[in-house]
Parts: sequence; C-alpha cells; structure tokens
Amino acid sequence: MELTTVADDEAVVHDGFDVRVYDGLEPDTVYEYDGFVFRTLPQPGGELLCRFATVNDVHFGETECGIIEGLDMGPIFSVPDGADPFPEVMNRGAIAEIDKIDPAAVIVKGDLTSTGTVEEFDDFLSFYEPAFGDRLHYVRGNHDSYYGGTFAAEAPFAVSLPGITLAVLDTATPYHFAGRVTGETLTWLRDLAVADPSEQILVFGHHHCWNPESNERPEGYFGINPDDSERLVEVFAAHPNLRGYFAGHTHRNRVRKFGLTKDVPWVEVACVKDFPGSWAEYRVFEGGVLQIHRRISSPDAMDWTEKTRGMFGGMYFEYAFGDLTDRCFPILPAR
Repeated sequence: MELTTVADDEAVVHDGFDVRVYDGLEPDTVYEYDGFVFRTLPQPGGELLCRFATVNDVHFGETECGIIEGLDMGPIFSVPDGADPFPEVMNRGAIAEIDKIDPAAVIVKGDLTSTGTVEEFDDFLSFYEPAFGDRLHYVRGNHDSYYGGTFAAEAPFAVSLPGITLAVLDTATPYHFAGRVTGETLTWLRDLAVADPSEQILVFGHHHCWNPESNERPEGYFGINPDDSERLVEVFAAHPNLRGYFAGHTHRNRVRKFGLTKDVPWVEVACVKDFPGSWAEYRVFEGGVLQIHRRISSPDAMDWTEKTRGMFGGMYFEYAFGDLTDRCFPILPAR
C-alpha cells in the first residue's frame, strides 16, 4: 500500500489494484487515512489561475521493459502477442487522466520514441495531438536523437500561461545518451528571465542536471554534462524568477536543491511507460505553484505497473517511486 499523491485538497492511496481517493480536504492540514499520517499541501495565496500537465519518457515503439545495456539483473517484461503495446496502454491512460483536469498546456519532456524512428514519432503524435491540439508542446530526449532523429528539435521555446511562463529546453546531444545545454540556449534563457523579472518561469528539459556540489565530475555523466550543468545553475542563481527545473530521463521521482540556487527545486519525474506510471499536474496560483504527482490508474495500466515495479532485482520500486516530498510539493516565488 502506498500514499501516492497528496495535493492541497486531496490524497490518493494505492493498495494493489484498489485506488482510494480522499477529496474535499483542507489545505495545510494533518489527516490520517489507511494508516498514513500526512499534511496536505499548503495552498499558495490568491486565485487558482490555471492547471497544466507534464509527461516524459513515453517511449512509443518499445517492446521490452527492464533492460539496461551491460547490466543483467532482470526480470524483463514484454506484452503477449496480440495485446496492445505497453507504451500505448500507459499513454492512453495518462491522456485520459490529464484530459480531466482541462490543462492549459501539456508538456512532453522527451523520449517520445524508443529508437528514434519517424514511425514511432508519428505514433506519439497520433495519441497526443488529437487529445490536446495546440495545447501540446514537446521536445526530444536521448532516445529520439541518439539514432540521428531530428524531429522535436524546435526548442528552446516559451509557453505563456496565466500567472506563469514555461521555458522548454532541448538538452539532447545527437548520437549520444548524455545531455547538454548550448551557449545559445543559455543566452535565450537569460534573455527570457530579464525581459520581465516579475514573471515567474519554470524550466523544462529532458536531462537532469549534474550536482555542482558533487565531489565527482564524470566525463560520461548520464545527465547534462558538468560544465553545462554549472552554467545552467549559474543562470538560475542570477535570475531569481527562474523558479524550478523539471526533467525526465532518470525514470525516477526526485527533488534536489543546490546551495547556489537556495530553495529552487531541481526535479525529476518518473516515466509514463512503466512503474509507477507517472504524470505531473501543476496548479498555478497567484502566490505560487503546486506539483502534484499522479499515478496512472486505469485497470490495464495498473496491471502493467504492478508487474514492472519488481524490475532490476526488486530495486526499482524504491528507486523510481521516491519519497512523498519528491512527488508533491509547493514552488513559491522568490523571497
């Protein structure tokens, strides 16, 4: 049994295939349900201006789950012949749930495909474009660019919503798994921040940032390389209206904070394609933003994620799920 979601007015508990939603709750209040004691998120001040949603690592075209090159841990999962591919099952469930919040925008943070083919990209579009139309915004990840694909490479771009601006960066490195942030992109982000210092900006990209406080500086870092990570963190430190960076790529829920950027969250959100089967809702208030983690809960999605929670020798659950504070939290304006 897991306490999956805590919002300002709601909590969700998953007990196997049983999904229990406790709604009508008061913000910033302690409750106990199903043995879990928790405090609902504080509601930022002012009016609710809009909602938007993000997904990442949707992996259209993938046929097997639980494989890491060079690591033989098992188990590996695939769907039976004749069954719907699991990326379609999981994304169909995510789309149906996101549609219910009537999002002002939907941001897809990379790894739209499994092997970077145009056919897989077209499959992605066939699911998301009819659902969200011009509210849909997407950028490539390493699975899309590793094999030379050039689609979804139009970033950086900004999405203006009531009360917030969303800045979407292309962190992909063609023909490589690792991430980067080019000098042109950093200049663009600085210019966006300077244009209206009172405008709160959330930044989105596929790859996560290297921790500039780390004692190790690996040349083959899995996320944004250390040099570019340092420069990105410095831009955030210089412009307090950049209020958070949100990535995918790692298939985990995690929040880090760096000394240079103080209370700014550096966020990773777990993938759509397997356990826990995540998407993120963002509620934009006049006084701040809430990130609310959602676990895709359609019956066929739950069947798949209950299987895949045991990947990588049983270690995947603890890695991917994260703590409640990695999933649900407030993002406040600079003080």
